[in-house]
Amino acid sequence: MSLEPLKAARKKTIGAKQTLKAVEKSQAKEVYWASDAEHRVVDPILRICSSKNIPVIKVETMKELGRACNIEVGCAIAAITEH
Repeated sequence: MSLEPLKAARKKTIGAKQTLKAVEKSQAKEVYWASDAEHRVVDPILRICSSKNIPVIKVETMKELGRACNIEVGCAIAAITEH
């Protein structure tokens, strides 16, 4: 799946805490998660996404997701809150 929508998003969350808040408040439009992230970090968020029918997109690596978010470090999970 392409990371272009995440790169082009006007507003996004980066990291587990911010993304969890956005998902709980139903502000997240799409959630991107890295397959090499720790499952204890991303699984609870993915479960909530499933129950709220928020689309989730799997990304291969945390490094790739971090780059798409314009940060220098890896990122476990991120979300688009405004296209």
